[in-house]
Amino acid sequence: MAITHLPDSTHPPEATRLPDANTAGAPGRLGLAAFMFGAGVTHFVAPSFYERIVPTWAGNPRFHVVWSGVAEMVAGTMLAVPRTRRMGAWLTLMILVLVYPANIQMAIDAGRPRNAEGVVAWIRLPLQLPMMWAALRQTR
Repeated sequence: MAITHLPDSTHPPEATRLPDANTAGAPGRLGLAAFMFGAGVTHFVAPSFYERIVPTWAGNPRFHVVWSGVAEMVAGTMLAVPRTRRMGAWLTLMILVLVYPANIQMAIDAGRPRNAEGVVAWIRLPLQLPMMWAALRQTR
């Protein structure tokens, strides 16, 4: 009787094998990628919304809306592609940090949250932190 298959003790069974770095967290990565790309597109669809929230100390609002829109689309695309996922994640994290002052400005301009727009402006501030965390997780 010949043994045709011996278990390979150097490799764990499929069920316990860790996911490949390029596919790890793919649903979260692809969701973040879609969000970033979509957010970038909206910079060109509704630029006046974004121009209003650029802090005055930052200078030319149109410039900042354009560069951040392009950067978000590039970051989203890079996140979606497994080979560029890590660089895209670092770019996403950098963008989220750099545009945070605009979110603060939007909340300040909204004042006390008296309507839906004001509530959204204030809720955006803490919601940026899990997005930053999600981007940071994709850098590994």
